[in-house]
Amino acid sequence: MGWLYQQAIKRAFFRLDPEHAHEVAVNALARLGRVRPLCALLERVHRLDPALHRPVEAFGLKFPNAVGLAAGFDKNGRAWPAAAALGFGHVEIGTVTFHAQPGNPRPRAFRYPAEQAVINRMGFNNDGAAALAAHLAQFTGPRSIPLGINLGKSKITSLDQATEDYLGSFRLLADQADYVAVNVSSPNTPGLRELQDASWLKPLLAALVAENQARVAAGKPRRPLLLKIAPDLTFPQIDAALQVIADLRLDGIIATNTTLARPGFFATVNEAGGLSGAPVRRRATEIINYIARATAGRLPIIGVGGIMDEEAAGEKLDAGATLVQLYTGLIYRGPFFAAEVARALGQRQRI
Repeated sequence: MGWLYQQAIKRAFFRLDPEHAHEVAVNALARLGRVRPLCALLERVHRLDPALHRPVEAFGLKFPNAVGLAAGFDKNGRAWPAAAALGFGHVEIGTVTFHAQPGNPRPRAFRYPAEQAVINRMGFNNDGAAALAAHLAQFTGPRSIPLGINLGKSKITSLDQATEDYLGSFRLLADQADYVAVNVSSPNTPGLRELQDASWLKPLLAALVAENQARVAAGKPRRPLLLKIAPDLTFPQIDAALQVIADLRLDGIIATNTTLARPGFFATVNEAGGLSGAPVRRRATEIINYIARATAGRLPIIGVGGIMDEEAAGEKLDAGATLVQLYTGLIYRGPFFAAEVARALGQRQRI
């Protein structure tokens, strides 16, 4: 399938505007997700042999393999039912905001094939937390892989109201999530990254932790909370964020989001937005390794950034990640890239 994608399907997709190609892919997976017998067959084909591979356990959840679909691909929760069929061991939908919003003006996504990279300035375009909650409520029964929901701040919400904005989304969506990711690191919402500063971050996360505890008091399950950070933080800034995580006993961290840096070829590229793909690989791995050493390996890390082949995924685990996530790699390697990576990582984790 990888060969077919490279020789035929990829060429057709790359003739389309990047955002149009993305919409075609989401629509195709949404249709696949409705064909449950086919999804079940593909899932069995891609499932690692449980006699040889233990599930990956992190923040109280079990993952059939270490590879997840990163937030950004499935903002409105339309494609996730097909994720396991593609070989993913978990999926993170969103980023979703409390208020529905159109995102930034088009064009807002740009491919750079020679660099295996993408720049996007989507701006959290999504239908809003209430619409996502209503959509997810239609899906009943057990899930074969964990579902994470990634929360962001609405563009119209000021920083001093950000906590209520995130709380509103959490209250609407926590029942549907297996874990919740708090995204304060996208470069495409004005002011959002200021929330990574401890002075903003601690009260925001403390409020979410308190809301999570209130769920338990009301007889509902507690949801693991993870923080997603940017690759552009300095190590002292990461230390400050890790201290907040430790103080509040958050469950994990996602490292990293897209970067505003413009290394090498991109120094002359005049497009605003977050850079993803191969150019982010090294920095993301450095940060994962730094976090792993700073926390003595006790904080679960989801490693994201520059995973364009199996070697890059293994590098993230070697640096200290527990799980990894893909997105840009799918664009360049095809829909079953996750299954290929999961098999390669599974060979490293055989019983």
